[in-house]
Amino acid sequence: MPDRVPANRLLACAALVLLVFAIVACARKPPIEPLKLDGNMLTIDNRSANDWTGVEIWLNRNHSVRMASIPAGGRVQVPLDTFVAGFGQRFNYRRTQITDLRLKAKLPDGTPVEVVKEFTVGGLEGAFGGKR
Repeated sequence: MPDRVPANRLLACAALVLLVFAIVACARKPPIEPLKLDGNMLTIDNRSANDWTGVEIWLNRNHSVRMASIPAGGRVQVPLDTFVAGFGQRFNYRRTQITDLRLKAKLPDGTPVEVVKEFTVGGLEGAFGGKR
């Protein structure tokens, strides 16, 4: 009759396998957002292999900031109160809700780049099957 593996060894092996899976799952980082808002700060991450030139960042479609370029793999931080509208009004982070954020630029070969920040809708709008 073959030897039987004790139950405590089987449990220990199963626990080890689950621990390894948990470590691997936690080690994966979520993808970096190209446009990230944190309080009054906008962080722009160019994780592409190409430089972005002629960069325009638009906030709520009427306030903007322009910069010459963002290098490939580069990261830039811009305070929201540096965004300016057409007549020189600065964006007021404390009083204005952000509803739209987009970046427009060009690749070295002239191909346009557009990155639009997706905003999640809060509240109960999506609950119970969505809108009716």
